[in-house]
Parts: sequence; structure tokens; C-alpha cells
Amino acid sequence: MATRWGIVSAGLISNDFVNALKALPSGEHRLVAVAARSLDSAKSFASRNGVEKAYGSYAELAQDPDVEVVYIGTIQTQHLAAASLMIQSGKHVLCEKSLGLNVKETKQLIQLAEKKKVFLMEAVWSRFFPLYQEMIRRIKSGEIGEVVQVICSFGESVENIERLLKKETGGGVTLEIGIYPVQFATLVMGGEKPQKVLAGGHLNANGVEESTSVSLVYSGRRLASLSSTIRAWLPSEAFVIGTKGTIKVNYPMWCPESLESPSGKFESPLPKTGHTFNFVNSQGLMYEAVEVRRCLKEGLLESPRMSHKESLTIAEVMEQIRRQVGVEFD
Repeated sequence: MATRWGIVSAGLISNDFVNALKALPSGEHRLVAVAARSLDSAKSFASRNGVEKAYGSYAELAQDPDVEVVYIGTIQTQHLAAASLMIQSGKHVLCEKSLGLNVKETKQLIQLAEKKKVFLMEAVWSRFFPLYQEMIRRIKSGEIGEVVQVICSFGESVENIERLLKKETGGGVTLEIGIYPVQFATLVMGGEKPQKVLAGGHLNANGVEESTSVSLVYSGRRLASLSSTIRAWLPSEAFVIGTKGTIKVNYPMWCPESLESPSGKFESPLPKTGHTFNFVNSQGLMYEAVEVRRCLKEGLLESPRMSHKESLTIAEVMEQIRRQVGVEFD
């Protein structure tokens, strides 16, 4: 049977997600409904993307018995309310990153999903790229020896995107961009919490962080050095440095198609779908959809590759970064 999707929000990332589903085998995924803040927006989205039904409120979609799992593509400030509504209605949820604005919201969603016994996953799509899996395989094989350090940057000149500049829209570099280097380091370090988080950076006029430089200190004499900014284009590459060699994940490190290591280059090109996407390599969103379908078929309530525990660890690191840089929480 097809995995029956509801889509919450008719924005750019939701457009990319539904188009990515179309790259997957016919009959595996079904676009049942979309909900937006206005019925006209939902109808337009449904017409463009081949979605069966359109709703002018999230509550209507939550009550649709045909919807099995919901993709939440709203801005971050709406994740808690939208995901809670869907979970309370018994829907499985794939929620865009960051799962919550802070640790408190992240815990709240995880606890609610566990109580209601529904699947919940933070949509850290990077985790499901074949290249990330190959990277972990090479690390575990001992190819680069013991991991000593991770070096990772992600920066784009996106100060023209207004929602990134304000607290009230969940702005700041950490939740939008900085999460990718943090999750990368967390993955390489086996999901372990760092012993220390040391962060510095700069705030914009609205009091949200526009650039950060972070050092994470792990057990076993391991370190991670992470940089992120919304002011300039950084190399946006990642390096895993070991005692015997280095793995380099090429640009774009958050949705990569190639890596290099002592055993040679690995390439995993994305399929050409013929659809229009708003963001870099967005057809790769299909990989997380495949994981959701697998987990639902196996009766899992969380993905072992993006577990609730790791979502909490990432949220805790990001919260420490923001506090140290000087972002004041409401």
C-alpha cells in the first residue's frame, strides 16, 4: 500500500518535498491532502502538484482519515503547534528541522509522540543521503584510523530572507544553517553529547545570531570545529580527520553527491526528475521519505538514523551555542 501523505504548509520547501516524492517508484507514495493558512493557497498548491485534497486549515487536515503521515513544512515558530495538533490526532509526523525552537519544545514533541504512540522524525534530510551512509561505513572500517577532529562550515549570503533576521520568525543562523554542521559532528561522534560547547559569534540588530564559530570537545581526545553564517558563502565542506587519513565531504555538505578519502572518490548523483526545485539538491528529500515509509512498514516509532535522542542532543548543543553568543530567549 502507498504511504498516504498530508502536507502542512504550501511554501517553498513543501513544494520541493512533494516533487521529490515523484522521483520514487510509482505507487509507493500518495499525496492525499495539503493544508495552508488560506484555502486559495492550498488549492493552488494542490493543482500544481497533483495533491488530491486542499484544506484552508491545519485542523481539517488533522481530521482527514485518509492521511497517514504528515510532512510539516511551516516556519520553525509553528512547528510545535502544528506537530502537536497532528500527533494529538494520531497522525505520524515528519517535521522540518529544527524540530523545536529550543530544548523545551523538542522534548515536548518527543514526549507527546511517545505518549500517543505515533512515529515522529526530525527532517534532517542529510542523514539519509547515500553519501552519508558511505562516509560512516568508511569511518567504521578503520580507513582513516581513530577520528581526531571534524571541521565543517556552512554559510550562505541570505540576509535578504527576512524571516532569518527576526526572533519572532525563528531567525538566526543556528536553527536554519548551523544545525547542519552540528548534526554532522553528532553523527560522526556516534550521537555522543560533547563534554564542552564553546561558542562565539555576532548578533544582528534584532538580537539573533548571524555568524557563529563553535568548538565541541568530545571524549577520547576528539574535537569538532564548526562555522556558520548568513552573511557570506563559506566553503560548506566537511572533513573527518583521523589518525591515518581524512574523509572530505564536498560542497554542499548538507546534501552532498561526492566525497573523497584514502580509498578513493565516492559519487552518488541525484536523479534528474524534470521538476523545478527551490533549494539546492532538493530532490534528495526523497531519501528521508523512503526512510519514513520503511519505518512505518516496520512499525517503528522513530528512525534509528535520526533518533529522538539525537534530536535532543542536537537541540541541546544549539541552545548552548545561542546562549553563549548572547541570544536572549523569551
